[in-house]
Amino acid sequence: MQLPFAESYKIKMVETIRKSRREEREKWISAAGYNLFNLKSEQVFIDLLTDSGTGAMSDRQWSEMMLGDESYAGASSFYKLKNAIKDITGFEYFLPTHQGRAAENVLFSVLIKEGDLIPGNAHFDTTKGHIEYRKAFAVDCTIDEAYDTTIEHPYKGNVDVEKLEKVLRENPPSRIPMILITLTCNTSGGQPVSMENLKQVRSLADKYGIRVFFDSARFAENAYFIKTREEGYRNKTIREIVHEMFSLADGMTMSSKKDAIVNMGGFIGLRDEETFRKASVFNILFEGYITYGGMAGRDMNALAQGLYEGTEYDYLETRVKQVEYLGNRLIEFGIPIQRPVGGHAVFVDAGRFLTGVPREEFVAQTLAVQLYLEGGVRGVEIGALLADRDPVTRRNRFPKLELLRLTIPRRVYTNNHMDYVAVSLANVFERRTHITRGMRLIKEAPIMRHFTVELMPA
Repeated sequence: MQLPFAESYKIKMVETIRKSRREEREKWISAAGYNLFNLKSEQVFIDLLTDSGTGAMSDRQWSEMMLGDESYAGASSFYKLKNAIKDITGFEYFLPTHQGRAAENVLFSVLIKEGDLIPGNAHFDTTKGHIEYRKAFAVDCTIDEAYDTTIEHPYKGNVDVEKLEKVLRENPPSRIPMILITLTCNTSGGQPVSMENLKQVRSLADKYGIRVFFDSARFAENAYFIKTREEGYRNKTIREIVHEMFSLADGMTMSSKKDAIVNMGGFIGLRDEETFRKASVFNILFEGYITYGGMAGRDMNALAQGLYEGTEYDYLETRVKQVEYLGNRLIEFGIPIQRPVGGHAVFVDAGRFLTGVPREEFVAQTLAVQLYLEGGVRGVEIGALLADRDPVTRRNRFPKLELLRLTIPRRVYTNNHMDYVAVSLANVFERRTHITRGMRLIKEAPIMRHFTVELMPA
């Protein structure tokens, strides 16, 4: 008899969470302006808002915290992290930052100017925000299959090389400081990019003299999908695949709060010493000295250890299979999701779920609120709120997909929690035809509004 799958860890400590009553949740979400970011954590039973910094660190990571060197300059923790990054990614130069968006801020301050174009697969919210803040433009070159949630394509994070070459051919290289590839592609549903596609992008970049950078928050999950789905990689280790992936890039940004399983931290990895030198100035200006960059020594130690744990196959198999478990439960209930299931979250197709809600009334946000009211489960909208307004016309942008992202923290919840989430959403699905109105805006920020927006029922 074949042995059933079991998690590659055991539980040493628990944290109590409290169930609430629907009447309480109705008051709380109203007071929060129908924005789930505004809820207090104790008002949430199962929190699937994000996997960023919400994972459970290991015993070895906690022990590394106690060994942190808090020297302002030249701390041993810096060199421990430097060695880990060089070992795993191959990048010779690196700058620590307090998280991924800080890494983007530092790097983009060096490379991006007004009017530039940054093509790639679908850029995520902070990335696009940093680009548009500099009056530049993010150009989505993702394959069309990514926007049909019913298609079982193994690499929906792939770049359409014809779309990309059109951008490179029709614009001078001086306007394209980089091609930016997100691994895995969050906006298209946590979907991976194939090694073959990365090689195609690299070839085009070399042809036109453009640099390639990776947004690497979930690079290890991407490597797992290459190992399990792409021909020729099944017998390679995760770290061998990671090395090959990064050999195709000139640099990277990293939100270590994802695949390095820490609560805070990030970094920039570079090959070019001149870019490193220029970025160092901004790192000191925005983050801190170049050997701590906004991070405590103890956090750098935990991050170094987390990079090794996050690139272990057994850990990644456990992580991805839990996401698959939730996705399969939702499929059993007939709930439309992005298929195949991605690496860090299940993306519910809110447009196919709530067909009676007009797109102008923020369909995915409406579904997120309904799920919270039903079971105290907090997800996050990946739709028109996150898409924000066009920076030139100031009109609402309506993306091709309205998605509710159910993001699974690493090593935190059991499959019983996933069952609870699935049934909560199934209950909403049963009464979906009665949900015909959505949300309207009350207050919004001029950029990246979804974090602080206030709404009310339409």
